[in-house]
Amino acid sequence: MQEVLIYATAACPYCVRARALLEQKAVPFEEVRVDMEPERRREMMERAGGSSVPQIFIGEQHIGGCDELHALERAGRLDQLLERASEPGVR
Repeated sequence: MQEVLIYATAACPYCVRARALLEQKAVPFEEVRVDMEPERRREMMERAGGSSVPQIFIGEQHIGGCDELHALERAGRLDQLLERASEPGVR
């Protein structure tokens, strides 16, 4: 499975919901806490093009925030994206 990266803060309810969905699905993820590492917020903004949290990446693909993550799950596409991202040569 390709790495999942979430730029987040502790108190953000959308961050909490995104983490909860990934934990429920037993998807390992790396979390960058931009409230604890403010210098990483600039990195997040450059990569994602936005300043709100969460910003979620599956592999190198930016999928957006919590709403987009849940929309992928409702559409049955999140598992496919996670599986596709794990194939060699797919980004």
